Amino acid sequence: MGADGEQLGIMSSREALFVAEEQDLDLVLISPNAEPPVCKIMDYGKFKFDQAKKLKEQRKAQKIVEVKEVQLSMTIDTHDVEVKAKAAKKFLGNGDKVKVSIRMRGRQQARPEIGIAIMNSFVEMMGEMCTVEKVPEVVGRNIFMILAPAKTK
Repeated sequence: MGADGEQLGIMSSREALFVAEEQDLDLVLISPNAEPPVCKIMDYGKFKFDQAKKLKEQRKAQKIVEVKEVQLSMTIDTHDVEVKAKAAKKFLGNGDKVKVSIRMRGRQQARPEIGIAIMNSFVEMMGEMCTVEKVPEVVGRNIFMILAPAKTK
């Protein structure tokens, strides 16, 4: 292929190299396994620069999602839950995920359903702002749940 994209046809590697040097460009091997091998005449330095620039733009455009944690307890009061919900709403507003956890201690381990009920009331308090990505799950002495920001339309 030529520098402007037109097909130059089948030629020997010497001829192709001569044509590339004549235009002060590089001969780049595109597909070595094809029969015959496919080469392209281009400014390789400019090509690498453009590729790096596109990659940098893609990195700049992507959002890294962080997971923030909010810890509740089995004996938490309603006002304290509201304060934690306000913090979680702030995290979700920034586009981060929220991991809600409860650590059960002593006798609390015998009644994990109380902790799950607290988690469910926490989700109700959050309202339409979030979606439950992972439902409340008892893992050892802990109960975990993951909330993700609601999809905006």
